[in-house]
Amino acid sequence: MVLTKMREIAQSFVGTNVEEAVITVPAYFNDSQRQATKDAGTIAGLNILRIISEPTAAAIAYSLHSESIVTGKKNVLVFDLGGGTFDVSIVTIKAGKFEVKATGGDTHLGGEDFDSQMVDFCVGEFKRKHNKDISLNPRAMRRLRTACERAKRVLSSSLETRIEIDALLEDIDFSATVTRAKFEELNMSLFAKCMETVVTCLEDAKLYKFAVDDVVIVGGSSRIPKIQQLLQELFDGKELCKRINPDEAVAYGAAVQASILSGWSNDVKNLKDFKLVEVAPLSLGVQDKGQVMSVFIPRNTSIPTKKKKVFTTTVDDQVDAPIRVFEGERAKSSDNIFLGEMILDLQPAPRGVPKFDISFDLDANGILNVIARDRATGQEKNMGLKSGRLSSLEIEMMIKEAQKFKAEDDEFKKRTAAWNVLEYYAYKMRAAISLKKSSAYKKKVEDAIEEVCQWLNANKHAEVQQIEKKKKELECVCKPSALTKLMEKFKRNKIPQL
Repeated sequence: MVLTKMREIAQSFVGTNVEEAVITVPAYFNDSQRQATKDAGTIAGLNILRIISEPTAAAIAYSLHSESIVTGKKNVLVFDLGGGTFDVSIVTIKAGKFEVKATGGDTHLGGEDFDSQMVDFCVGEFKRKHNKDISLNPRAMRRLRTACERAKRVLSSSLETRIEIDALLEDIDFSATVTRAKFEELNMSLFAKCMETVVTCLEDAKLYKFAVDDVVIVGGSSRIPKIQQLLQELFDGKELCKRINPDEAVAYGAAVQASILSGWSNDVKNLKDFKLVEVAPLSLGVQDKGQVMSVFIPRNTSIPTKKKKVFTTTVDDQVDAPIRVFEGERAKSSDNIFLGEMILDLQPAPRGVPKFDISFDLDANGILNVIARDRATGQEKNMGLKSGRLSSLEIEMMIKEAQKFKAEDDEFKKRTAAWNVLEYYAYKMRAAISLKKSSAYKKKVEDAIEEVCQWLNANKHAEVQQIEKKKKELECVCKPSALTKLMEKFKRNKIPQL
């Protein structure tokens, strides 16, 4: 739904059909989330050229910014803290090549979590003052969360603010002063978690912090002063890069990537040699004997990539081999994210004799395809990942449904517009004819208008053609020049139009 709305906005702006798109996702989105995002784009009627990570898109925007064109080699750390997700990526930029060295983050850490800490604090304050628990009242909690979010924004530029809500619960007003120091105290554990992720990302990239040339901050929550202070202290006082708009950087980078993939950038000097190399955010592998995670593609491996391993049977006369695919960093497969399973049929033989290959193919979008092949029979099977994925048939069905509903929606809009036009015309004529003295003509028009109003009330779901026919019938009655003159007088007098 969001992508469909975005497409409509874009089409309205550029004046032509928009059929292709580059979509950005949090760097730590797993395979299922990326595939589901791509499926959503397809259902929205878009050809998805590429799925790229948000920090990588921000790095592209940074490198092409008018004040920071990258000429030599630079290591850039992108700190992306938004409303619901947190990502860190280290990108090496050299001669138009963007190589992601490491990435880390949390898909459930962001501004909403900072709001929740303030909400919990205010719930406690209300209970302490009035001995009432507002957490059981959804409406009160919604109002409180909205006020806390507003207060959080204010505290980015002020040292303190007041949260005031009238009749929050049972006609009891709530007010509390929240200082920036209190806000920082409530969220310090979450801020520390962000810094720990930065350190881990540096370790994964095998870089010392002094080797980072620029620290770029993007995302709305990166405006929080304490976040900026802790980040600056972590890099020994290095000035943070705030030259690019934190809200627009990701979209800017995605637009650049789209222009390159669609061939629009050939004449742009800074984009001629552009090349983007991303990494896998999480390790990918299969369950081996004893629920051990056998890793095919380790995290932070450059993508696209393809890896293959040879497996064999563990018992005599084994007739099939279940291949269970997982994503994550735990040694035990069941502790990781289960992506899907397929069964490869085998010919009975002593254990260790049958050999079969398993190939992992991770494309530029970070989406995985798994192929298993029995060497003896040549039989092949592709992984039909179920978790978070839709089959091509399901996608096709949803596209058809969307198209069907689109036609219905368009018809509804036309019908509603026609209905409103007729209703407005009837009321406008009623107001105009009321200025005329009593006559047979006035009675005829009033009767026609009354008949149309009754028809409208009784036929709210009438077809467009029926509504337009009624309007023409009414216009035939109301069109004499006498009424036209009255309409002009009606406009001059500015009688309220209902």
